[in-house]
Amino acid sequence: MAADAMKGGKDCKSCGDMNCAAREKQPNEREEEFLERQALQSRMCQIEHKVIVLSGKGGVGKSTVAVNLAVALAMAGKRVGLLDVDIHGPSVPKLLHVEGTMVSGHEHALLPVQVEYGSGALSVMSIGFLLRERDDAVIWRGPMKYNVIKQFLRDVEWGALDYLVVDSPPGTGDEPLAVAQLIEKADGAVVVTTPQEVAVQDVRRCVVFCRHVQLPVLGVIENMSGYTCPKCGEVVRIFGGDGGRAMAEEMGVPFLGAIPIEPEVVVSGDSGAPVVQSKPQSEAAQVFGRIAGMLLERGSAKRTA
Repeated sequence: MAADAMKGGKDCKSCGDMNCAAREKQPNEREEEFLERQALQSRMCQIEHKVIVLSGKGGVGKSTVAVNLAVALAMAGKRVGLLDVDIHGPSVPKLLHVEGTMVSGHEHALLPVQVEYGSGALSVMSIGFLLRERDDAVIWRGPMKYNVIKQFLRDVEWGALDYLVVDSPPGTGDEPLAVAQLIEKADGAVVVTTPQEVAVQDVRRCVVFCRHVQLPVLGVIENMSGYTCPKCGEVVRIFGGDGGRAMAEEMGVPFLGAIPIEPEVVVSGDSGAPVVQSKPQSEAAQVFGRIAGMLLERGSAKRTA
Protein backbone atom coordinates (compact mmCIF):
# COMPACT_ATOMS: atom_id res chain seq x y z
CA MET A 1 0.00 0.00 0.00
CA ALA A 2 2.98 2.30 0.49
CA ALA A 3 3.50 3.02 -3.19
CA ASP A 4 -0.23 3.43 -3.77
CA ALA A 5 -0.52 5.87 -0.89
CA MET A 6 1.59 8.34 -2.81
CA LYS A 7 -1.19 8.62 -5.37
CA GLY A 8 -3.34 10.38 -2.78
CA GLY A 9 -0.59 12.81 -1.82
CA LYS A 10 2.14 14.90 -3.32
CA ASP A 11 4.51 12.97 -5.59
CA CYS A 12 8.06 13.25 -4.28
CA LYS A 13 9.43 13.14 -7.84
CA SER A 14 7.65 16.39 -8.71
CA CYS A 15 8.59 18.15 -5.47
CA GLY A 16 10.86 21.17 -5.75
CA ASP A 17 12.33 20.87 -2.26
CA MET A 18 15.90 19.85 -2.97
CA ASN A 19 16.64 19.52 0.77
CA CYS A 20 13.92 16.93 1.42
CA ALA A 21 15.38 13.74 2.89
CA ALA A 22 12.83 11.64 0.98
CA ARG A 23 14.23 12.52 -2.45
CA GLU A 24 17.07 10.02 -2.31
CA LYS A 25 17.59 6.55 -0.88
CA GLN A 26 19.58 6.31 2.30
CA PRO A 27 22.62 4.03 2.59
CA ASN A 28 21.58 0.37 2.92
CA GLU A 29 17.90 1.30 2.53
CA ARG A 30 15.82 -1.26 0.68
CA GLU A 31 13.59 -0.11 -2.19
CA GLU A 32 10.43 -0.98 -0.26
CA GLU A 33 11.60 1.04 2.75
CA PHE A 34 12.45 3.96 0.48
CA LEU A 35 8.98 3.96 -1.12
CA GLU A 36 7.32 3.75 2.29
CA ARG A 37 9.34 6.73 3.49
CA GLN A 38 8.41 8.71 0.38
CA ALA A 39 4.74 7.84 0.84
CA LEU A 40 4.85 9.05 4.44
CA GLN A 41 6.62 12.24 3.48
CA SER A 42 4.15 12.89 0.66
CA ARG A 43 1.37 12.91 3.26
CA MET A 44 3.20 14.99 5.84
CA CYS A 45 4.37 17.68 3.45
CA GLN A 46 0.73 18.58 2.79
CA ILE A 47 0.34 19.46 6.50
CA GLU A 48 1.70 22.86 7.43
CA HIS A 49 1.97 22.46 11.21
CA LYS A 50 2.35 19.31 13.33
CA VAL A 51 1.83 19.57 17.09
CA ILE A 52 2.38 16.59 19.42
CA VAL A 53 0.63 16.60 22.80
CA LEU A 54 2.66 14.73 25.41
CA SER A 55 2.62 14.07 29.14
CA GLY A 56 5.06 12.30 31.38
CA LYS A 57 2.26 11.15 33.68
CA GLY A 58 -1.09 9.47 33.09
CA GLY A 59 -4.31 11.02 34.32
CA VAL A 60 -3.34 14.64 33.73
CA GLY A 61 -6.02 15.28 31.10
CA LYS A 62 -3.75 15.14 28.07
CA SER A 63 -6.43 13.86 25.69
CA THR A 64 -8.86 16.52 26.89
CA VAL A 65 -6.21 19.15 26.15
CA ALA A 66 -5.46 17.68 22.70
CA VAL A 67 -9.14 17.53 21.73
CA ASN A 68 -9.97 21.04 22.91
CA LEU A 69 -6.93 22.56 21.21
CA ALA A 70 -7.78 20.78 17.96
CA VAL A 71 -11.43 21.89 18.13
CA ALA A 72 -10.43 25.47 19.00
CA LEU A 73 -8.18 25.56 15.92
CA ALA A 74 -11.00 24.13 13.78
CA MET A 75 -13.45 26.72 15.15
CA ALA A 76 -10.93 29.38 14.09
CA GLY A 77 -11.51 28.22 10.51
CA LYS A 78 -8.42 26.04 10.18
CA ARG A 79 -8.26 22.63 8.51
CA VAL A 80 -7.26 20.38 11.39
CA GLY A 81 -6.43 16.71 11.80
CA LEU A 82 -6.47 14.92 15.15
CA LEU A 83 -4.55 11.65 15.40
CA ASP A 84 -5.01 9.51 18.51
CA VAL A 85 -1.97 7.24 18.94
CA ASP A 86 -2.86 6.13 22.46
CA ILE A 87 -3.07 2.51 21.33
CA HIS A 88 -4.05 1.01 24.68
CA GLY A 89 -6.45 3.71 25.85
CA PRO A 90 -7.95 5.66 22.93
CA SER A 91 -10.11 8.44 24.41
CA VAL A 92 -10.60 10.71 21.42
CA PRO A 93 -13.68 8.94 19.93
CA LYS A 94 -15.50 9.30 23.27
CA LEU A 95 -14.45 12.92 23.77
CA LEU A 96 -15.78 13.81 20.29
CA HIS A 97 -18.93 11.66 20.45
CA VAL A 98 -17.90 9.58 17.44
CA GLU A 99 -17.63 6.22 19.19
CA GLY A 100 -18.69 3.32 17.04
CA THR A 101 -17.99 5.16 13.79
CA MET A 102 -16.75 2.87 11.05
CA VAL A 103 -13.69 3.96 9.10
CA SER A 104 -14.08 3.83 5.33
CA GLY A 105 -11.46 3.92 2.62
CA HIS A 106 -10.49 2.99 -0.91
CA GLU A 107 -7.67 1.04 -2.47
CA HIS A 108 -5.16 3.80 -1.83
CA ALA A 109 -5.99 5.11 1.65
CA LEU A 110 -8.09 5.16 4.80
CA LEU A 111 -10.48 8.08 5.18
CA PRO A 112 -10.49 9.93 8.52
CA VAL A 113 -13.75 10.57 10.36
CA GLN A 114 -14.99 14.11 9.67
CA VAL A 115 -16.43 16.34 12.41
CA GLU A 116 -17.67 19.85 11.60
CA TYR A 117 -17.07 22.81 13.91
CA GLY A 118 -18.34 26.17 12.67
CA SER A 119 -16.46 27.18 9.56
CA GLY A 120 -13.75 24.60 10.20
CA ALA A 121 -13.53 20.84 10.00
CA LEU A 122 -11.77 18.21 12.08
CA SER A 123 -10.39 15.02 10.49
CA VAL A 124 -10.01 12.32 13.14
CA MET A 125 -8.29 8.94 13.25
CA SER A 126 -7.95 6.61 16.23
CA ILE A 127 -7.34 2.94 16.88
CA GLY A 128 -10.69 3.15 18.68
CA PHE A 129 -12.44 3.24 15.30
CA LEU A 130 -10.89 -0.09 14.35
CA LEU A 131 -11.85 -2.12 17.42
CA ARG A 132 -14.68 -4.62 17.00
CA GLU A 133 -16.01 -3.89 20.49
CA ARG A 134 -15.62 -0.75 22.58
CA ASP A 135 -14.05 -2.70 25.47
CA ASP A 136 -11.60 -4.72 23.36
CA ALA A 137 -8.05 -4.62 24.75
CA VAL A 138 -5.15 -3.99 22.38
CA ILE A 139 -2.32 -6.29 23.47
CA TRP A 140 0.60 -5.33 21.25
CA ARG A 141 4.34 -5.05 21.66
CA GLY A 142 6.47 -2.17 20.40
CA PRO A 143 6.93 -3.16 16.71
CA MET A 144 3.18 -3.60 16.20
CA LYS A 145 2.49 -0.18 17.70
CA TYR A 146 5.20 1.44 15.58
CA ASN A 147 3.74 -0.05 12.40
CA VAL A 148 0.16 1.04 13.08
CA ILE A 149 1.30 4.58 13.90
CA LYS A 150 3.26 4.65 10.65
CA GLN A 151 0.14 3.48 8.81
CA PHE A 152 -1.99 6.19 10.41
CA LEU A 153 0.48 8.84 9.26
CA ARG A 154 1.18 7.35 5.82
CA ASP A 155 -2.05 5.68 4.70
CA VAL A 156 -4.73 7.99 6.12
CA GLU A 157 -5.87 10.50 3.53
CA TRP A 158 -5.32 13.62 5.63
CA GLY A 159 -5.23 15.90 2.61
CA ALA A 160 -4.06 19.49 2.91
CA LEU A 161 -4.22 20.53 6.57
CA ASP A 162 -3.23 23.63 8.48
CA TYR A 163 -2.64 21.64 11.67
CA LEU A 164 -2.22 18.01 12.70
CA VAL A 165 -2.58 17.51 16.46
CA VAL A 166 -1.25 14.17 17.72
CA ASP A 167 -2.52 12.84 21.05
CA SER A 168 0.18 10.55 22.45
CA PRO A 169 -0.08 8.23 25.47
CA PRO A 170 1.71 9.19 28.70
CA GLY A 171 5.39 8.52 29.18
CA THR A 172 8.36 8.41 26.85
CA GLY A 173 7.91 4.92 25.38
CA ASP A 174 7.15 3.37 22.03
CA GLU A 175 4.31 5.61 20.82
CA PRO A 176 5.82 9.07 21.51
CA LEU A 177 9.16 7.87 20.19
CA ALA A 178 7.55 6.53 17.01
CA VAL A 179 5.74 9.82 16.39
CA ALA A 180 8.87 11.88 17.02
CA GLN A 181 10.87 9.72 14.61
CA LEU A 182 8.24 9.46 11.87
CA ILE A 183 7.15 13.11 11.68
CA GLU A 184 10.03 15.09 10.27
CA LYS A 185 10.16 18.81 11.03
CA ALA A 186 7.30 18.78 13.55
CA ASP A 187 6.57 22.19 15.03
CA GLY A 188 7.04 20.70 18.47
CA ALA A 189 5.41 19.30 21.58
CA VAL A 190 2.85 20.70 23.99
CA VAL A 191 3.54 19.08 27.36
CA VAL A 192 0.67 18.65 29.84
CA THR A 193 1.04 18.35 33.60
CA THR A 194 -0.89 18.89 36.81
CA PRO A 195 0.53 21.03 39.62
CA GLN A 196 1.62 18.34 42.09
CA GLU A 197 5.27 17.36 42.26
CA VAL A 198 4.66 13.67 41.44
CA ALA A 199 3.33 14.74 38.01
CA VAL A 200 5.79 17.58 37.48
CA GLN A 201 8.71 15.23 38.11
CA ASP A 202 7.61 12.96 35.27
CA VAL A 203 7.01 15.92 32.97
CA ARG A 204 10.60 17.03 33.48
CA ARG A 205 11.60 13.69 32.00
CA CYS A 206 9.24 14.35 29.11
CA VAL A 207 11.00 17.65 28.36
CA VAL A 208 14.37 15.86 28.46
CA PHE A 209 12.94 13.22 26.09
CA CYS A 210 11.98 15.95 23.62
CA ARG A 211 15.49 17.34 23.71
CA HIS A 212 17.01 13.90 23.12
CA VAL A 213 14.88 13.35 20.00
CA GLN A 214 15.35 16.97 18.85
CA LEU A 215 11.65 17.79 19.20
CA PRO A 216 11.09 21.45 20.14
CA VAL A 217 8.99 22.07 23.25
CA LEU A 218 6.31 24.60 22.36
CA GLY A 219 5.35 24.95 26.00
CA VAL A 220 3.85 23.50 29.15
CA ILE A 221 0.16 23.50 30.09
CA GLU A 222 -0.82 23.09 33.73
CA ASN A 223 -4.16 21.27 33.85
CA MET A 224 -6.40 20.98 36.94
CA SER A 225 -4.77 24.13 38.22
CA GLY A 226 -7.36 25.07 40.84
CA TYR A 227 -11.06 24.99 41.68
CA THR A 228 -13.08 28.16 42.16
CA CYS A 229 -15.88 27.76 44.70
CA PRO A 230 -19.14 28.79 42.97
CA LYS A 231 -20.54 30.20 46.25
CA CYS A 232 -17.70 32.21 47.76
CA GLY A 233 -15.31 32.55 44.82
CA GLU A 234 -12.34 31.19 46.75
CA VAL A 235 -9.78 29.34 44.61
CA VAL A 236 -8.85 25.99 46.14
CA ARG A 237 -5.54 24.50 44.96
CA ILE A 238 -6.54 20.85 45.20
CA PHE A 239 -3.33 19.59 43.59
CA GLY A 240 -1.11 22.43 44.75
CA GLY A 241 -0.31 25.56 42.84
CA ASP A 242 1.97 26.75 40.04
CA GLY A 243 3.96 23.51 39.80
CA GLY A 244 3.73 23.59 36.02
CA ARG A 245 4.77 27.22 35.77
CA ALA A 246 7.73 26.70 38.11
CA MET A 247 8.84 23.61 36.18
CA ALA A 248 8.61 25.44 32.85
CA GLU A 249 10.78 28.26 34.20
CA GLU A 250 13.25 25.74 35.65
CA MET A 251 13.51 23.82 32.36
CA GLY A 252 13.67 26.98 30.25
CA VAL A 253 10.53 26.33 28.19
CA PRO A 254 7.42 28.52 27.67
CA PHE A 255 4.46 28.29 30.04
CA LEU A 256 1.31 28.35 27.92
CA GLY A 257 -1.41 28.56 30.56
CA ALA A 258 -3.19 27.08 33.56
CA ILE A 259 -6.55 25.32 33.03
CA PRO A 260 -8.79 25.30 36.10
CA ILE A 261 -10.81 22.38 37.43
CA GLU A 262 -14.36 22.91 36.20
CA PRO A 263 -17.29 20.48 36.24
CA GLU A 264 -18.14 21.69 32.72
CA VAL A 265 -14.93 20.14 31.38
CA VAL A 266 -15.87 16.72 32.77
CA VAL A 267 -19.49 16.91 31.62
CA SER A 268 -18.49 18.14 28.17
CA GLY A 269 -15.92 15.37 27.77
CA ASP A 270 -18.35 12.64 28.81
CA SER A 271 -21.02 13.96 26.45
CA GLY A 272 -18.62 14.30 23.53
CA ALA A 273 -19.00 18.08 23.20
CA PRO A 274 -15.61 19.72 23.94
CA VAL A 275 -15.84 22.59 26.39
CA VAL A 276 -14.51 25.13 23.86
CA GLN A 277 -17.63 24.40 21.82
CA SER A 278 -20.27 23.65 24.45
CA LYS A 279 -19.27 26.19 27.14
CA PRO A 280 -17.22 28.83 25.32
CA GLN A 281 -17.66 31.41 28.12
CA SER A 282 -16.22 29.12 30.81
CA GLU A 283 -12.79 29.93 32.17
CA ALA A 284 -11.34 26.64 30.92
CA ALA A 285 -12.62 27.29 27.38
CA GLN A 286 -11.15 30.79 27.48
CA VAL A 287 -7.73 29.41 28.44
CA PHE A 288 -7.88 26.78 25.68
CA GLY A 289 -8.77 29.55 23.26
CA ARG A 290 -5.80 31.66 24.31
CA ILE A 291 -3.41 28.72 23.95
CA ALA A 292 -4.81 27.93 20.50
CA GLY A 293 -4.30 31.61 19.67
CA MET A 294 -0.64 31.30 20.67
CA LEU A 295 -0.26 28.34 18.30
CA LEU A 296 -1.87 30.36 15.52
CA GLU A 297 0.40 33.33 16.18
CA ARG A 298 3.43 31.08 16.19
CA GLY A 299 2.32 29.50 12.92
CA SER A 300 1.83 32.91 11.36
CA ALA A 301 5.27 34.04 12.53
CA LYS A 302 6.82 30.87 11.14
CA ARG A 303 5.24 31.49 7.72
CA THR A 304 6.46 35.09 7.74
CA ALA A 305 9.97 34.01 8.66
